[in-house]
Order: sequence, then structure tokens, then C-alpha cells
Amino acid sequence: MKLSFRWYGKDDPVTLDYIRQIPNMNSIVTAVYDVPVGQVWPQERIDALKAEVEAAGLAFDVIESVPVHEDIKLGLPTRDTYLENYCETVRRLAKAGVKCICYNFMPVFDWTRTQLDRLLQDGSTALVYYKEQLEKMDPLSGEYALPGWDASYQKEELRHIFQLYSQVDEGKLWENLEYFLKKVIPVAAECGVNMAIHPDDPPWNIFGLPRIITNEQNLDRFLKLVDDPHNGLTFCTGSLGCAQFNDIPNMVEKYSAMGRIHFMHMRNVKILDDGSFEESAHYSACGSLDMVEIMRILHHNHFDGYLRPDHGRMIWGETGRAGYGLYDRALGASYLNGIWETLEKTQDTRQK
Repeated sequence: MKLSFRWYGKDDPVTLDYIRQIPNMNSIVTAVYDVPVGQVWPQERIDALKAEVEAAGLAFDVIESVPVHEDIKLGLPTRDTYLENYCETVRRLAKAGVKCICYNFMPVFDWTRTQLDRLLQDGSTALVYYKEQLEKMDPLSGEYALPGWDASYQKEELRHIFQLYSQVDEGKLWENLEYFLKKVIPVAAECGVNMAIHPDDPPWNIFGLPRIITNEQNLDRFLKLVDDPHNGLTFCTGSLGCAQFNDIPNMVEKYSAMGRIHFMHMRNVKILDDGSFEESAHYSACGSLDMVEIMRILHHNHFDGYLRPDHGRMIWGETGRAGYGLYDRALGASYLNGIWETLEKTQDTRQK
């Protein structure tokens, strides 16, 4: 298990110097954020980012993410140009020593929440998804903008994209994903890079747009599209675990035993009766997921991929990027470290 931490670059109030102080921290999870989607990342920008991370005593070997252009997801004639650019970016990242790339295939919107600062009983604030609130949202009205939503789209551009997606059902989206994989995975394999798709968050259709990386059946289908060990998963416990239809321990057991989990996002969520959910502290009792059992399974299956504490609450008066403050994610990292160390030492004792 290689412990890692998401960092948003020079403008991130959570500095590399702070992150390196977290015990057992190995890798920085970052990206070149200001290159327009679909363009090739300049090698000098990649190398400069690598130098900055390594100067802080941390490894530059996992990227989150290289975004997939909407034309690829839509299957438009222009997709081949964007796919060529995508493959070239993979090559350049590999040249810089990157071993794992996280990405997603969610149409238009990335992770979606309805409130970013829900006050919890302990006085902290967290990201939440309430079905009642979502039903009142209309992304085409231009009145709402949340993290995970591409704010670069003007209202009319967004309407046009929605019109294009009216011709793309789940079956067509699967076809477009397969086309993407058959172009990218051979390049990644040649470069020694593991591609790790992130589940849809949440794992159901949003605003009439299809989502397909949602459950065990679909993950099985995905892995068979290109049955290559470089084609794997970013297994996000919070994204998949906010749906009661997903058995997270069984899924972690299955895919880690297969060696197809390249990146773990460890996050706890509290599932509510109506299918809504609230993000919580990592500690198992704070949510609906058994974090100890998940870590036990990973350890049993000799998981040696990347793992990071995912979204955290805002605690102790911290302000900053919602879900990505320092304090609660550092607490999460320490909690996960403690579980892993206990598993390691318990195993050593049993072997003696």
C-alpha cells in the first residue's frame, strides 16, 4: 500500500510541506490543471511539476486526472484527434515516471453533491447529496455551479451538449468507452502505466445523462472490454458505497484478488433512508462502511497500489476547497495507517 494525498498545485492552501509531515506519506496525487481538456500536456509543465513534488521529498507517480474530452464520450468524428492527444499525454507522463493515471467517463458532470457545507452534529461541515435538493436543480438554468461541474460551459453550450447526449444511451456510451480503451490501453501497456477508471459519483444517472461505471456487473463488463492488467480501477469506496445495491467488501475482495485495483480512494459515507447520503469522518462508526474490513481485505490480497484518504470534512475552523482540507484528510490518513500497521503486525505475530 502506497499512501498518497491529493494536491491541487501552487494555489492549494494545503502545501506540500504540510503533506510531507503526515506519517508514511509516499506520493502526491496531482495534475497539470490549466491545460484545456483534449490538449496535450506540455512535457516541460509535467517535468516542472515532477521537480516541485520531488523537491518536497514525495513521489510523483500517480496522476488524477487526465480528463477525457466530451467528444470522445459522445463518439463524435473529432474524437480520434483527442484520442491521439490523450495517448501522447500518457507517453509524456510515463517518461516522467508516472505509473498510474486516474480518469473517469462521466458525461458532462464529475462528482455531484447538492450541498458543500452541511453542518453535522459535531460542528464540522461536510459534502452531502440530498435527493430532494437535486430534484430542485436545473443545470441548464445556469443558476447552479458545484464542484465536479465544468464551469467553462456557457449556458447555450451546455444546452447543446445535452442535446447531443439525447442521442447517447447507456449502450452507446459503452461503445464509446470501448473505443477509448482500445486506443489508450495498448499505449499505456507499452509505457508501463496503469489506467484506473474512477466510478461514477454517485453511481446512477444524473439529469437524464447515462452513467455506466456504477455496480459490480458493470465493473465486470468494463474489465472485459480490454482484458489487460493495465486496464483497471480506481476503487472509490464512497462513490460506490453510497448505493445500497453495492456490496463494497465483496467487490474489494473480488477486484483486489484479480489485481485490477490500481488506486484506492478511501472515504466513508452515511447512507440515508431515501437514497441520499452524507460524507462523514473516515472512522467506521461515523458512516455506513466498515473501513477496517476493507483494509483487511486489501492487506490479505497483498494490495500494493496507491491509496489516498478521500474527501474530508472541514474541521477546527479550516477553510478552503470543499472536501479537500488538510486536517480531516490527515486524520483519515493516520486512521488508515493505524489499521494497516495493526494488520501488518498481527500477520507477523501469527507467522511466528
